[in-house]
Amino acid sequence: MTIRLTVAQALVRFLAAQYTERDGVRHRLIGATWGIFGHGNVAGLGQALVEHADVMPYHQGRNEQSMVHAAVGYARQSNRLSTHAVTTSIGPGATNLVTGAALATINHLPVLLLPGDIFATRPADPVLQQLEVPHAGDISVNDCLRPVSKYFDRITRPEALIPAALQAVRVLTDPVETGAVTLALPQDVQAEAYDWPEEFFAERVWTVRRPGADPTELAEAVNAIRAAQRPLLIAGGGVHHSRAEEALAEFAAATGIPVASTQAGKGSLRYDHPQDVGGVGHTGTATADELARTADLVIGVGTRYTDFTTASGTLFQEPGVRFLNLNIAPFDGHKLAGLPLIADARSGLQELTEALQMHGHRVPDAYVAEYTSDKDLWEHRVDACFEAPEPDVRPTQPQVIGALDAIVDETDVIINAAGSLPGDLHKLWRARSADQYHLEYGYSCMGYEIPAAIGVKLAAPERNVWALVGDGTYLMMPTEIVTAVQEGIAIKMLLVQNHGYASIGGLSESVGGERFGTAYRFPAGDGTYTGAPLPVDLAANAASLGMRVLRAKTVHDLREALAEARAADTPTCVYVETETADTVSGAPEAQAWWDVPVAETATRPSAVKARELYERHVSARRRHL
Repeated sequence: MTIRLTVAQALVRFLAAQYTERDGVRHRLIGATWGIFGHGNVAGLGQALVEHADVMPYHQGRNEQSMVHAAVGYARQSNRLSTHAVTTSIGPGATNLVTGAALATINHLPVLLLPGDIFATRPADPVLQQLEVPHAGDISVNDCLRPVSKYFDRITRPEALIPAALQAVRVLTDPVETGAVTLALPQDVQAEAYDWPEEFFAERVWTVRRPGADPTELAEAVNAIRAAQRPLLIAGGGVHHSRAEEALAEFAAATGIPVASTQAGKGSLRYDHPQDVGGVGHTGTATADELARTADLVIGVGTRYTDFTTASGTLFQEPGVRFLNLNIAPFDGHKLAGLPLIADARSGLQELTEALQMHGHRVPDAYVAEYTSDKDLWEHRVDACFEAPEPDVRPTQPQVIGALDAIVDETDVIINAAGSLPGDLHKLWRARSADQYHLEYGYSCMGYEIPAAIGVKLAAPERNVWALVGDGTYLMMPTEIVTAVQEGIAIKMLLVQNHGYASIGGLSESVGGERFGTAYRFPAGDGTYTGAPLPVDLAANAASLGMRVLRAKTVHDLREALAEARAADTPTCVYVETETADTVSGAPEAQAWWDVPVAETATRPSAVKARELYERHVSARRRHL
């Protein structure tokens, strides 16, 4: 039997029938489709989505990049078992997908991209928005998506959709290879009819694997852990993707091994778990970073070991330090010349716990006492940062975080990606549940927070979802506020105004750049922007887009506004002005280095001094072989 449909209609019906299954629980793979329509997709996918609205929900976006961010937020909150599709027209609509695609692929989060493309049949050449390449007739702007996609195909004939769609879903559901998947759809092919085999539209269930460890690798891993005197486990995002938090807690409790976390892995243990020692690396806690410096075995679970985690290769300083990498991806399992333990994070942790318990293995009591004491000291530092002895003054950024920390519970989700907030949050935030802390730091993409909050709220409508946004990030991409208002998606936005790029301003100062070009101020007449702050009103802007706005001038105002926003059932913004970009935030300084090269020759004293400090840090870098 065959069914006559257009290519676009067939694709929508196919996607609506795809499911994932893990641990015996089934999930719909494509929960909805986001779209902005132009001539490249309005007559194809646009018509198909109208015709199949009963099986494929649709969300209207305002910016193509932000639609991808919303889909990624949904996918992460769904533990990668569900995601959204995103369709755009050809030309600028398609190229606007590139940043979102890079974010998805770098963070190993699935999203399906369906950009329109130029005519496959070339009835007119060039058509509107077509890129002409003199040496190749089969290239369009969509080819920009190839390097940031885990799978890419261009559907130039109707029958080509069948193998391409199956391959696309294979990659979307692969726990190792998932990321952005692109099916470029020429606008004439989208509208072309074809007789499709009925089996193409049958329900398909894709099992998300939980591979166990190889027995030899497991034995080597157990021996390495038993031989270590000062082991440290680093939990990465793979712990969350695998839903291995409970297995990690059992492993840590059984062995006494302390657990530090990357940005993606924070929340793998609750902040008050005895073995949780906080964030690690450049934005980490003093406790975790000191343990990392003296560790003789680093157990990486689901981590990519980015430069923030390793402090650009300067953090792990014990001469005989070795690495044991439990990772489902062999590429990451072999990093830092480590012992690979290639397995699903939950399966691998359970096998390690069982094997170590057979030997009655536990770290020395003195080691437990040492990191427990250091953890308590760090918590006192956090308390001091959060404390506001004068509630009628403008808050510091840590006090803003502390005010939010005081009103949330384990059901709230906080979202952030860029600026000075990630560093402060990684050090200071007290994660109460496995999915409360949602930091996108693989790509650290400004503009991610608001659309991602919409995606998370769609995946978990019963949760309070907070987008934590600085003024720089807000100005990059506020447009999805309109979507939240339109669809009644009650996200909360905490908008922090500090008149510039605070994070990069501080970095610029540390590398001798004297905060050049990082403040939102008027020109001073000397080539710098050091005049008065700009008279912008971001709260008024958010209100003009339809969001309810609560202004907070003092710590006391902030506490009241946050509580009111949390109780609101409409999209609500809390706006607060903190310290300006040329002052410190009040958070503890970085506990480990990060490599940002400094000018080797310069005349200004600030750059000369910064270079001297840079050379001292570089001398501590190690190649772990």
